[in-house]
Amino acid sequence: MAEYAQRSVFDRMRGAAALDVATYEEVEHDEKATGQAAVVVVIVAICSAIGAVWGGGPSIIAAPISAIVGWLLWAAITYVIGDKLLGGTATWGELLRTIGFAQSPGVFMIFGVIPILGGLVRLAVAVWLLIAGVIAIRQALDFSTGKAVLTAFLGWCALMALAFLTGGGDWFRM
Repeated sequence: MAEYAQRSVFDRMRGAAALDVATYEEVEHDEKATGQAAVVVVIVAICSAIGAVWGGGPSIIAAPISAIVGWLLWAAITYVIGDKLLGGTATWGELLRTIGFAQSPGVFMIFGVIPILGGLVRLAVAVWLLIAGVIAIRQALDFSTGKAVLTAFLGWCALMALAFLTGGGDWFRM
């Protein structure tokens, strides 16, 4: 894994945003990349908060905190569903890293601030994030795309149920 240590967080973000499977495999196996994944989550949260300035989203201060909480919860939920229920082979750390980097396309949410085009940008990025998330789950859990989609769907249902039971909140915005 020595070759992985040379790649910057931005190189890995580019690879993750390009949906490069090798990048997801790289961060899955590089235990030192968890900090980088957290940096990605914070960068994306700030970009999203700026892009949602007129949409009533979380503030630039609250966005990183809620994004980190959402990331930790999402990784835990997908771990339980994918690993424990559906027979995947990931650790929580592997899911943290791949899911964190899967948020890389979210930097483009900053363009949500553009009048008229902002909504279209947010929609396109949301679809991109969904695809990246499924790839991250698939690569971390080492199973089929179908199981990754099922894991993501069941995880989303669990997260929405948790949000409903706790009165919602910004922590589940990913």
